[in-house]
Amino acid sequence: MSQTENRLKKLRTVMAETGTDLVVLGPGAHMHWLLGFHPHGDERPCLLMIGREREMFLMPALNAEGTREETDIAFCEWSDDQGPDAALAQALDRIGVSGGIKVVLDETMRADFALLVLGALPGARHDFTVDTVGALRMRKDDAEFAKLKENALIDDRAMQAGLAALKPGVTELEVADAIRAEFVRQGAKPEFTIVGSGPNGAFPHHATGNRKLETGDAVVIDIGGRKDGFPSDMTRMAVIGHAPEGYEEVHAIVERAVQAAMAAARPGVRAMDVDAAARNVIAEAGYGEYFVHRLGHGLGIEVHEPPYLTSTSETVLDEGMVFSIEPGIYLPGRFGLRLEDIVILRADGPEVLSSLPRDVHVAGK
Repeated sequence: MSQTENRLKKLRTVMAETGTDLVVLGPGAHMHWLLGFHPHGDERPCLLMIGREREMFLMPALNAEGTREETDIAFCEWSDDQGPDAALAQALDRIGVSGGIKVVLDETMRADFALLVLGALPGARHDFTVDTVGALRMRKDDAEFAKLKENALIDDRAMQAGLAALKPGVTELEVADAIRAEFVRQGAKPEFTIVGSGPNGAFPHHATGNRKLETGDAVVIDIGGRKDGFPSDMTRMAVIGHAPEGYEEVHAIVERAVQAAMAAARPGVRAMDVDAAARNVIAEAGYGEYFVHRLGHGLGIEVHEPPYLTSTSETVLDEGMVFSIEPGIYLPGRFGLRLEDIVILRADGPEVLSSLPRDVHVAGK
């Protein structure tokens, strides 16, 4: 059984359990997870529709030839001069659905695509993919884990290249260039590179710029690349020459928060309770107002995907889920400090994908 056949089988099992009659996906991560590819997405409606027994593509004729090389799923084609309505009606008829069914819509598809589907299914009840494709995507299989692990180790090497580039007078952008060059050397595509030095580190999503590193700076480096369709993500800390005042205390607090989250993350535990375990450490140390973001996010085909570890998320964690643990403290005008690892949840707790310690790197000595 191919990967696509296996995932379609799992999806149909979940559809039966949730009373779902039709799942409709647009070009994007959900479709890519199911098929291993997705057609070009633009303003022309292109939809993969999965019923209880058969699946069909609503396919723009312009993209049909190229897409046919990737899949043998049946197409209902439509051309620009005809429009998609008749082809959509034909596809729904072949799948065997109409009227007041339960349809699950890809929450990332264009709104006009979603309205097109609902307009063709009067009286349909609709939901998003959280209990179907989304639930399946959260639990990684061995092949997905192997690719995520490979990318994490590439990320380690790119981080080491960035740390080696740190010295007084070098700009954030020059450090980022060294990191991106290492991703390329490792056969990966750079996905994002955040280098926040000194007071810039107090902005969690700082736009890496021309600021020159200075002795006494703390530097946040948050990077990720992508190889074979899967990304990486990791944050490590460095100081230039020596740490700024108060840095050692804050680093120790954030490390304790990481460890508290690692201890709390177990199958059956709510995501919000893992967030709370880390947040409470920081709050009790007097820095609660300076931890300004969620504890973590899932990682898979996308850099940010479910599960999200927030103060309000009631998602119950399970074996095979992959997510970040990344508490931080951000002191305006002084420095920021974030420690981030990607983990896969095993029966006895999280397994860290990176092999790089979270200790502070001292550069420019």
